[in-house]
Amino acid sequence: MLRVAVEGGGCSGFQYLMDLVEDAQPDDLRIERDGQTALVDQVSVPFLKGSEITFVDELAGAQFVIQNPNASSSCGCGVSFSI
Repeated sequence: MLRVAVEGGGCSGFQYLMDLVEDAQPDDLRIERDGQTALVDQVSVPFLKGSEITFVDELAGAQFVIQNPNASSSCGCGVSFSI
C-alpha cells in the first residue's frame, strides 16, 4: 500500500512523504480505488483533502504526483508546498 503523509519542512513550508508499506496503522484513513490502496494518517488528512495522486511514467523518470487543491504554491520539484 502507498502511505502518504504531510510534515512540516521543505522549501515551501510542508512536504509530502510517501512510502510503500505492508500494514496499515489503526488510525489510518484507507482509500481504495481501481484495486490500489493508499493510506493517510489522521494528522495529514486535512492537508490532503481533495487531492489526487497519480503515477506518471515519462522519459525523464517515473514518480507519484500529487495534485493538491489546498496548496497555494509549491516548489519546482513538487515535493513541498504551502497553504
